Amino acid sequence: MKLRALDHLVLTVADVPRSVAWYRDVLGMRPQTFGDGRTALLFGPPGEEQKINLHSAEAPFAPHAARPTPGSADLCLRIDGPIEAVIEELAARGEAILEGPVTRTGARGPLRSVYLRDPDGNLVELAEERVSTGRGAGQ
Repeated sequence: MKLRALDHLVLTVADVPRSVAWYRDVLGMRPQTFGDGRTALLFGPPGEEQKINLHSAEAPFAPHAARPTPGSADLCLRIDGPIEAVIEELAARGEAILEGPVTRTGARGPLRSVYLRDPDGNLVELAEERVSTGRGAGQ
C-alpha cells in the first residue's frame, strides 16, 4: 500500500450552522452542501481544494469515530503569506490567539504558527511554512 494524501477529515460539531459561520467568516472557507444535505467546508486554490466535512454530534453520519465528540480535534492549516498578516486579520475579527507566533515542525518542515479555538473548542493551528531542506515529523 502506498498512501498519497489526506482527502478530507471530519469534525463532529454541536451546531453545524454555527461552525459553518465561524469557518467561513474567520478562516474564509467555502461552505458546500452535498449528498443528502450534508455539509462540508472547502479551502485552498482551485484544483487543490481541501475539504472538512461537518457532522452533527446529535446525528453523526455512519460510519463514524467510536466516540464522536465536539471539541476533540487539533488541526493544523497551512496559510499563504506571512503569519503577521493572519495575526492582524484575527485581531480585526476579535478572535483571541491562544499562543503564537511559535516555531513548530510540520509534515514538510518548519512552521511559524498561531493557535486559536473554533466554536466547539477544537484547537486550530494556522501555520506559515518556512524554508527547509529536510522533512518534518509533526508538532
